[in-house]
Amino acid sequence: MTVTTSTTPAEMTASEFSAIADMLDSEAAIQINEGQEYLVESRLKPVLRQFELSSISELVAGLKKNRALTDATIDAMTTNETLFFRDRHPFDTIRDVLLPDLVAKNGAQPVTIWCAACSSGQEPYSLGMILLDEFPTLVSSNRVRIVATDLSPTMIERCKEGRYSQFEVNRGLPAPLLIKHFDQVGRDWVAKPKLRGLVDFREHNLLGSWSDIPRCDIVLMRNVLIYFTMEVKATLLSNIRRDALKPGGALFLGSSETTINVDDAFEREQRDRSVLYRAP
Repeated sequence: MTVTTSTTPAEMTASEFSAIADMLDSEAAIQINEGQEYLVESRLKPVLRQFELSSISELVAGLKKNRALTDATIDAMTTNETLFFRDRHPFDTIRDVLLPDLVAKNGAQPVTIWCAACSSGQEPYSLGMILLDEFPTLVSSNRVRIVATDLSPTMIERCKEGRYSQFEVNRGLPAPLLIKHFDQVGRDWVAKPKLRGLVDFREHNLLGSWSDIPRCDIVLMRNVLIYFTMEVKATLLSNIRRDALKPGGALFLGSSETTINVDDAFEREQRDRSVLYRAP
């Protein structure tokens, strides 16, 4: 296997793979295992070109002294798979059950939703469309906000721009919502200012400080825990329960994820075809 830049460097060595794996684990709890060398090499090709490096060896040497290179390497190795209204059921439950309950209970108090590890932004923008269409008074009175965070600075910049290809909008976004909430710019579609203005996009490492995360009524951290060790999962769930969710607040995880036997302080709740977890 080789990494192709302007030259053809030698195959990545076991020690170089180990150094990259250790950095990803310590900085972002990203787990890569033996047998994934080809994945690492293929994802790091653009990083080599960006920093004008001729080999993985040069990249590994630079990780210890170049923060920008470290950030770019983490960015390249982060999985950014998402789509609009993914799995649909959580969005239906938020629209039909949770938001009406919160509006009735909170009165003039604002509703806060956090989309953690938001990738390229389809999830928070899906929520934004629900709010604009179904809860316009909540929006017009500034009583709702969506905070969306991701480890990747590249993804956060993409989110803020709100620009999506035809392929991306075809994945889960109904045509009426596309026409209503997006403008066509060339071959792409760009979220309208009112939709973009609903979401506060921030760069945030889930392994770092949570001091900038507000107390939330709803947290979506879907298809994130599957990438972490049991220890990291337990830490993240504890942080959500202690630092992010209001008492009784709702946590949505991915369909293959659970708090059971990881953090049993949460109460599992079934709502039609959705599963959510209540903070005590």
